[in-house]
Amino acid sequence: MDTIHLKELEKIIPDAGRLIPFDLIEDKFLSDALGHRKGRADALVFPLSTGEVKDLMAFAYQYELPVTPRGAGTNLTGATVPHSGGLVLDFSRMNRILEIDRETLTATVEPGLLLRDFQQTLEERGLFYPPDPGEKTASLGGNIATNAGGMRAVKYGVTRDYVRGLEIVSSDGTVIMLGGKTAKDASGLSLKNLIIGSEGTLALITQCILKILPLPKISMGGVAAFPSLETGIAAVTQILMAGSVPTSIEFLERNVVSLGEAYTGLRFPFPYARAYLVLSYDGASRDAVLNSMELAEGAARNAGAEDFMMIQDQAVLAEIWQIRGCLVKAVEAVSEQEPVDIVVPINRISDFIDYVHQLEGESGMKMTAFGHAGDGNVHLCIMREKRGAEVWKRELEHVMSALYRHITAMGGLVSGEHGIGLSKRPYYLENTDPENLYLMRRIKAVFDPKNLLNPGKVYQ
Repeated sequence: MDTIHLKELEKIIPDAGRLIPFDLIEDKFLSDALGHRKGRADALVFPLSTGEVKDLMAFAYQYELPVTPRGAGTNLTGATVPHSGGLVLDFSRMNRILEIDRETLTATVEPGLLLRDFQQTLEERGLFYPPDPGEKTASLGGNIATNAGGMRAVKYGVTRDYVRGLEIVSSDGTVIMLGGKTAKDASGLSLKNLIIGSEGTLALITQCILKILPLPKISMGGVAAFPSLETGIAAVTQILMAGSVPTSIEFLERNVVSLGEAYTGLRFPFPYARAYLVLSYDGASRDAVLNSMELAEGAARNAGAEDFMMIQDQAVLAEIWQIRGCLVKAVEAVSEQEPVDIVVPINRISDFIDYVHQLEGESGMKMTAFGHAGDGNVHLCIMREKRGAEVWKRELEHVMSALYRHITAMGGLVSGEHGIGLSKRPYYLENTDPENLYLMRRIKAVFDPKNLLNPGKVYQ
């Protein structure tokens, strides 16, 4: 970016430290959470208001500069890597809670607010924001941009289900309000829902109106031990059909749990088991939650569970979830890895894991699998181990292609909650109907005719 354009940017962002020229940008702002890919940018900008974002986009539109939006940088697919130059707009300083409205059970927030901070603030006030992806230091804007899910999706749904309204800035700097505080909306096309999950390719989010709930009074958990993953997955449907309403159901194999134990120094119950379901429950009364857990235990044992532990002690429950929550970091502690999150029909989880084990044997590539049994979202960590750069790249591409072809044939999808970004883009394009891609690109052309917003990502 030449001196003249930089001077123009300084008029929009006059404060020292909020406009960083290309030669002073730290690498972390040019990558994602994994740091495997590094992009380039002409400038890094930290806006503080919708007005500044509006002016920045008008500037970018005038000079046809690509714009890469960024939140907390926890993305795992390269969606925050600015591979086309231009501007990186970092929203981390737009992080305020603007309003908590108890009368409409909504909260209005800025996109850079961290999920962890939002949930903590609400819970201190007896309120609750259910979406709960594993990375609690992600920004809410990033959660919306990827339609993040998490462990509580089986009962409460995903981020999309809690977005009532969005203030957005279009590629030419126009500020638009989509939705609002109302619980229903049958008024024309749902433009708001096009923005959710679009990974910053259609517009920039500057305010979010989110649905909130009263905080559940009681929470408990349980661990069911099974002789095989197939038996455990088969139990999921029976647990749900028994009338039990879990907040979450996670599946884990013993070899994956061992990694978590080694990383945390904690111990999981039933070490003899081959597979586990980890369940959580919440509700308004202890009796109601206990009843649901008793239904779950009965269904699990009827489906072949070797043992079942109800957990009311919150400290014990926290240790169980600490082991579950650390698994990606536990893998990274022993090897560089490529994270994969796919989604299949819930009755096909064990079939997919069988294929993963088969592919491990054929390729020699070690993979760990775990995930959300209640919604079919499987997380894989494909481990590099001691492979050199060229061998790792070649073998990873082979394994990823095979995995995505297989899940597509099973009726699954390339991503359940991480998004597509750069890393999954080739496999997404390969396994998505051309008619779908055509419509997405037509929509992109309407929202962003100069192709400035996060170009080259997802469907582009």
